[in-house]
Amino acid sequence: MPLALLALAVSAFGIGTTEFVMMGLLPNVADDLGTSVPTAGYLVSAYAIGVVLGAPLLTGLGSRIPRKRMLLLLMALFTIGNLASALAPDFGWLLAGRLLAGLPHGAFFGVGAVVAATLVAEGRRARAVATMFLGLTVANIIGVPAATLLGQHLGWRATFLVVAVIGLGAMAALARLVPQIPLDARQNVRREMRALGNRQVLLGLLTAVFGFAGVFAVYSYLSAMTTEAMGFGESSVTLVLALFGIGMTLGALAAGPLTDRALRPTLYGSLAALAVVLVVFPFTVHVQWAALVMVVLLGGVGFMTTTPLQMLVMNKAKDAPTLASASNHSAFNLANAGGAWLGGVAIAAGWGWTSPALVGAVLAVVGLAIAVTAGVLDRERKPGASRVVAGGAGHAAHEQESGTRAEAR
Repeated sequence: MPLALLALAVSAFGIGTTEFVMMGLLPNVADDLGTSVPTAGYLVSAYAIGVVLGAPLLTGLGSRIPRKRMLLLLMALFTIGNLASALAPDFGWLLAGRLLAGLPHGAFFGVGAVVAATLVAEGRRARAVATMFLGLTVANIIGVPAATLLGQHLGWRATFLVVAVIGLGAMAALARLVPQIPLDARQNVRREMRALGNRQVLLGLLTAVFGFAGVFAVYSYLSAMTTEAMGFGESSVTLVLALFGIGMTLGALAAGPLTDRALRPTLYGSLAALAVVLVVFPFTVHVQWAALVMVVLLGGVGFMTTTPLQMLVMNKAKDAPTLASASNHSAFNLANAGGAWLGGVAIAAGWGWTSPALVGAVLAVVGLAIAVTAGVLDRERKPGASRVVAGGAGHAAHEQESGTRAEAR
């Protein structure tokens, strides 16, 4: 794997840290700025809204910018957003800083995934994308717990200052390690939009919205479950979150080679496993060692869905993959918001602290159903596309059939 992937992973580490650390700092921010914890929760939503809006907007605006320069511009915007958050004089300015920091998130991962895939041979593309995502998972093992402790002891502003420094380091790594990648002369916003309208791309995005929502239905309330259902003290919350991060990392490591070998089966298997883990979770949560094992499994099978979904939308929008790739992260953040909301509805209804797991299982099954439907539709389309016709057209049809067989293995 080329060193350029290290620069992408460092950038992903910074993005993952700032995305998730706010969940652990909400009480500190609320106390310092004189607001309530529920109101401070809007800071999490502001970042997610930034991701959803920024992914298509910034990707479209940057469609004619060389990809290395685009990565640097996006990381600069990320750094400015975190610096603005650290220096925010009041809640309103902090809200704006969080929105600004979230804007480049989806576009960066969208462009970064395309860059990662171009740096390696065809049979290692998913592994390259998964390597970039490792930065995001390691952030949940090291970055988020460390940044939370830093914020608790030195103040939440110190956390965002450190993340801004990470952003500067990531920019230096991108400038030094990522090669210049020629821009496709045919690439433009209109072409990207047409690729985004592909039925398989849309079904892939819908799979991400429902399937990944199952993960966040539980993860959003994992801190409360640790103390209220598992019986651990507050000091153990950081450990439980780190175990979830370890599971995410193991899932990312496994997803890369599995996706390169068989994309759709990896997607089906990870969504099915996610549904099973979520169903079993409430029945094991009161046995502490079993609960910790389930947390690792939840992070692992949950994050295994991200690489095949990313590769699916990139493959189906192969003539213009950047916007589709970026929009996939908008879909993931819609999943974050929707899963957290539905999990909260279940708790508020009095169904218990573990009820979000069963809600998540339903969401994972819906995601699996959409994914299987997309696979069936794709398979039905292939016979017509692979009919033998005369001359070069017949050869092109045969090539298309061969490529789609590789995906369906």
